[in-house]
Amino acid sequence: MTGAKADLRRSLLAARAALSAEERAAAERELARHALELPELAGAATVAGYVSVGSEPGTRALLEALRTRGVRVLLPVLMPDNDLDWARYRGPDHLLRAGRGLLEPDGERLGPRAVTEADAVLLPGLAVDGRGLRLGRGGGSYDRVLARLARAGVDPALIVLLYANEVVARVPEEPHDHPVHSVITPGGPRRFGPARA
Repeated sequence: MTGAKADLRRSLLAARAALSAEERAAAERELARHALELPELAGAATVAGYVSVGSEPGTRALLEALRTRGVRVLLPVLMPDNDLDWARYRGPDHLLRAGRGLLEPDGERLGPRAVTEADAVLLPGLAVDGRGLRLGRGGGSYDRVLARLARAGVDPALIVLLYANEVVARVPEEPHDHPVHSVITPGGPRRFGPARA
């Protein structure tokens, strides 16, 4: 199973790397537009997000739009054990370069459990299939987030932002995999199950 995931990751990362800066910028605008119309985000008081880097589907326009609307946006801070702490997003001028090329918020650390306060969680990923199963980068950080949410008994909307070609027929599945509720591509949203307003 791990080999199949590694092969799919390589293929998807190569396709991302082939995108031009103009294609990535256009995709980011469309992702933000569709995301802001999604009831799960339109009605959220707190959203846990992440800052896209490199050729990832862009999140910065969406994060700034949510913050401008008065939404409390939490961003991850990678800890040495690959778990995630969280801090409030206070704007693009309050992001610091961190390890692995990541950008992290400069504010007060709120602790790993802060994510349990979110109404919606934006999850990075490389692919989602028709069952809503997500293929991540393989570091396990977000598997821990999903387990933490389950242990806390909370059920925020789980949303992945992807390019259109990253919605695939099937993602190789492992026992710890947890389905997401929605995927947003530049072409629009796709929901796996009923709306979660």
